[in-house]
Parts: sequence; structure tokens; C-alpha cells
Amino acid sequence: MKSNEEIVREAYRLAEGDVLDGPGFRALFTENGTFNDVPNGLTFRGDQIPQALTGFASVFPDVHRELLDVHALGDVVAVELRIQGTHLGGFPTPAGEIPPTGNRIDVPTADLWHLRDGKIERFDCYNAANVLLAQIGAAPDFDSAIAAAAGA
Repeated sequence: MKSNEEIVREAYRLAEGDVLDGPGFRALFTENGTFNDVPNGLTFRGDQIPQALTGFASVFPDVHRELLDVHALGDVVAVELRIQGTHLGGFPTPAGEIPPTGNRIDVPTADLWHLRDGKIERFDCYNAANVLLAQIGAAPDFDSAIAAAAGA
């Protein structure tokens, strides 16, 4: 049986842009496992999990995750990493799609993987979404936020 760290490292390998194996990634999870994109408030459950990979790879097709530190602590694996890639696809937002800029991203991230009996039960991804947005040229519009608050 593979160790929890080996299972998590395999998950990262399957999520790389040059591999991108959604069904293989999904197979590492329990039947009702969850993938939580914490900064964006998104949860992918069960067979929705591959959508998280394909959605991100449609925006950053060369996505790579540089693992900086991996710590297996019983049934939890904590990983410090950087998500890297090139903005080559439309980035969906509530206000519309940000067209591809060709900009490179290098986003600091911390992931927590919770495993049970050799399967991933919960994956919590804490990426610096504000850094990603700034790197593709979508810095926050503070002026509009201040104007809206003043008018309220």
C-alpha cells in the first residue's frame, strides 16, 4: 500500500498540464471526497472533482505545481507549493471572462490533504488568489469599492 505522501504526490503528478488525468485524479479520492478551492469558495464533490482540474487547465494549460515542502502527519499531508503557468485561456469571473494575457503566474499556495484508508477524503487548497489575479492584470478596483461604500 502506498503511503499518504506517495498518494498526494501522485495527485499532483496527475494534475500537471502535460499529464492532466482527471479520471485518475478522481480515483485517488473516496466516493464522496471533496476538493475545496478555499479562496474562491468552491467545493467539488465526487465526480465533480475532475472539473476543478480541467477548468484551471483550460485557463493555464501548462499548469505546473512546484512542491516546496511536503509534511505527512498521520492522515494529513501538508504541502507548501507554487502554482505556475501561462494565462492562455479565458478566466471566468462573475463580471465576465478575462481574456488571455499570456502572463505567467507563480502563485504561493498551501494545501491540506486529509486521507482515510489510502484514499483522499478532503483536499483543501489555499492559493493566494489575489496574487494570481494581479499577475494576470486583474488587480482589485479599490476606487469602485470605496465609491460604492460611500454611496450606501
